[in-house]
Amino acid sequence: MNLRVRREMLVAGLRSMENDQRFELLSDLGAMIAGEVELDDMLATFAARVARALDADRATLWLIDAASGDLRSRVATLPELSELRVPAGQGLVGHVATSGELVNVRDASIDPRWGGEELAHQIGYRTTSILTAPIIRRDQMRGVLQVLNKQAGPFDARDEEFIRALAEQIGRALDYTTLRGDDASRGLTVRGRFNHVIGRSPAMAAVYEMIVKAAQTDATVLLHGETGTGKGLLARAIHVNSARREAPFVHVDCTTLPAALVESELFGHERGAYTGADSRVLGKVEAANGGTLFLDEIGELPLLLQGKLLRFVQDRQFERVGGRETLTADVRLVAATNRDLEAMSAQGQFRSDLFFRLRVVEISIPELRTRGADDINDLADHFVQQFTRRYRKGALRFSESARLALITYAWPGNVRELENTIERAVVLASGPQISGRDLALEARRTTQVGIVVAPSSPMLPVVPPDAISLPAGLSLEEAERRYARAILEREGNNQSAAARALGISRNKLARLLRPSE
Repeated sequence: MNLRVRREMLVAGLRSMENDQRFELLSDLGAMIAGEVELDDMLATFAARVARALDADRATLWLIDAASGDLRSRVATLPELSELRVPAGQGLVGHVATSGELVNVRDASIDPRWGGEELAHQIGYRTTSILTAPIIRRDQMRGVLQVLNKQAGPFDARDEEFIRALAEQIGRALDYTTLRGDDASRGLTVRGRFNHVIGRSPAMAAVYEMIVKAAQTDATVLLHGETGTGKGLLARAIHVNSARREAPFVHVDCTTLPAALVESELFGHERGAYTGADSRVLGKVEAANGGTLFLDEIGELPLLLQGKLLRFVQDRQFERVGGRETLTADVRLVAATNRDLEAMSAQGQFRSDLFFRLRVVEISIPELRTRGADDINDLADHFVQQFTRRYRKGALRFSESARLALITYAWPGNVRELENTIERAVVLASGPQISGRDLALEARRTTQVGIVVAPSSPMLPVVPPDAISLPAGLSLEEAERRYARAILEREGNNQSAAARALGISRNKLARLLRPSE
């Protein structure tokens, strides 16, 4: 085999490896966006891979700050500085952001648009070749992707084709993250620290800090918050940002498990363990081995099974139903509840030793009504974009009356109720605006059932005609049962409607309605 043939084979092989690497990068970007990854971690990894795929020395993702118009180096392979800022229209990235054209510079030293000489002198880094592409989504400029110094000569036409495809994919990806762009303006606004988790209020910032710390360990986490606050989303964020991210995340909703099958569902069973068990079945614990087991609404777990779960929490040991072999599973536990487990422990309804084992790291999720107008508006905008895509509707905006209605409503169902409200409004909206009437929150305010606790004194309170009157001194369990019955009566004994009104599953409603033993 002569030298020319060998060289051609080598070039073909390298090109094939390069194509594989580039294809993998494009596909992995979509997969990374699907997870609740901390944005900086996701993008930093991405920047390094862009540089490798283009055989470049460095890569920078510049995003336009919607508030100032400046370009910010959101992520970069830039060890010398934590961030760079370029005023609108200045330098090569400013030129690309203004013109919307791709620029391939073979020699930066003779291109007057570069403008990086002062920085190069400051950090001791010399730039030769530059490839810069605009990130445009729905005809609006979002940012710029730039790579510097190709290892083997200048960037070529194949590099230009790839960076165009990559910039387009990034623009599409930004639609699904908490980096949000208004379709009527340039730039992006950061709405949350984690992908898919919206919220920039101080209350949510505190939650983010706890999640980051918890994700760095294997400690058991207890998420506490009202129904609909997003506990499941945050549990997944803990998993995706942990060292276990490549392993399974197994979600178990304790409200939907039939009491007789809870143990089998969690720990599995052997063949012949009970009638109908004609084969060995692995439980959720084994399915989560190496990853994270998320026990949602842990307060609904039957008391009898809590002891067996305690053993697993302590030792990571268990037996399948009908089995004698002691098994182990390497599982990180995250539990969630909307109930007061401490009060339940005091009343003997939840094992106190299990409660203390679960709350190694306890994170309280704030109610939507306490998070402020910015979070409510950001979430509403996020859901509008999501549902207009799903239902193939044109761009929709909130009217002033709708914005006012959103931020003054109490949101007893929290983020889940807001999501359902926006979905309904998007479906029913007949024009380019979502009005206050489309949201139908005023009707919900007037029909919302109140609770009045009757005082022990003989003076009778003045109560609204649709209020529920509960005597003082009831246990939490009995108060919940009476309230659930009242809601069921209000909904014409329709259990599905009552469960929706309460924000719980039908199984949980059925358990609430059962008389205490």
